[in-house]
Amino acid sequence: MNKAAATLEGKLPQLKTPLPGPEAQRVVKLDARYISPSYTRSYPLVARRGRGAIVEDVDGNRFLDFAAGIAVCVTGHCHPEVVQAIEQQARELLHISATDFYQENAVTLAEKLQAITPGDFPKRVFYSNSGTEAIEAALKLARFATGRKNFIAFFGCFHGRTYGSLSLTSSKAVQREGFGPFLPGVFHAPYAYPYRCPLGVPPERCAPACLDYLENTVLRTLSPPQDTAAIVVEPIQGEGGYVVPPDEFLQGLERICRQHGILLVVDEVQSGMGRTGRWWAGEHAGITPDILCVAKGIASGLPLGVTIARADLMRWPPGAHASTFGGNPVAVAAALATIRLIEEQLKDNARRLGDYLLKRLADWPARHKLVGEVRGRGLMIGVELVRDKKTRERAPAERNAVIQAAFERGLLLLGCGPNTVRLAPPLIIDQEQADCALGLLEDALTQVEKGA
Repeated sequence: MNKAAATLEGKLPQLKTPLPGPEAQRVVKLDARYISPSYTRSYPLVARRGRGAIVEDVDGNRFLDFAAGIAVCVTGHCHPEVVQAIEQQARELLHISATDFYQENAVTLAEKLQAITPGDFPKRVFYSNSGTEAIEAALKLARFATGRKNFIAFFGCFHGRTYGSLSLTSSKAVQREGFGPFLPGVFHAPYAYPYRCPLGVPPERCAPACLDYLENTVLRTLSPPQDTAAIVVEPIQGEGGYVVPPDEFLQGLERICRQHGILLVVDEVQSGMGRTGRWWAGEHAGITPDILCVAKGIASGLPLGVTIARADLMRWPPGAHASTFGGNPVAVAAALATIRLIEEQLKDNARRLGDYLLKRLADWPARHKLVGEVRGRGLMIGVELVRDKKTRERAPAERNAVIQAAFERGLLLLGCGPNTVRLAPPLIIDQEQADCALGLLEDALTQVEKGA
């Protein structure tokens, strides 16, 4: 499974210079001169190459990657079979635009997505280049198919940064500040977050209370069902903090949608493609989306977004929506190779290694004064840090310090939400790499706790 990692002189981290090294410092200085300051960098990693779960920087330092390019590199960096598919396609055809011409591989991928997505009914797909574009297509399609104008999303959600998807997004104020006005007709409801329920009720009451608020406040006073085109939800909130809602919350959303003829749009951009041990995180709750949005891991690092909808919904006429690069032949070839690898081995590996990591992390809230909760499914795991276990005061500065300390030890991590460390490694990791990552993370955590 780690054949790709082995080609980069081993599968564990190795640091050769102080961080950042001299070449990394040079690039960081140039970056500050030329690159948009809107990018967020937690630490000065300047990547040169990657294999498997290992990333090497420009100074020759090797890092164990538990971020995977924001949950993108599901098959690891430069998996040989994905690279082979890309190379073969690149020699044949780089671009033809699926908007204007037919492409066999695009049909093959659509047929495969029909088979692996929830719902035993005909589906159609729309190709784009990213998660936010997949959401934009879903919004347009929902309005077109229902004739309704409103959308309901959830506090803490992230659906992208283009204007339609940003109108839904509510995970951080900085993502919206200075960019309004936004798409009209978007309303937000509380997301079931049992550890810190937004409605202040005990964990076991969080899902019913959030559903009641949606039904009896949002749908009765803000967006009547007859005006509501879709409810858009992440089955696990990603940027919001890797928040795993109770199954009954997602099941309740589906019930409300079916009752009122509202479309259920499920954003699986970060949680899909086998990351949770199943193809889709929503499968754990048994929900069936009307529209499913996919991106990130679908093409192992090449840009591809897909909006998958019931065929009876996707009846818009030619010219209604299109994308010049959506369904690019090379990205589609990478996606087909990626799906094959996930199907044959990586989905099961994500489940097995995810269970292993969660079992090892289970006692961290008892052993570490900063750890409030550990939660997740498969290889989508969040470790929420708090300053006080009773009040659950968030610990954002400490979270950032832990991520920095982990980097200094050779482990790449990212945060999510105000105070959560996310573990989102490539789905190819083995137990040795899982143990190494937890060891480095715990060492970093202990260092920060001593200074807290």
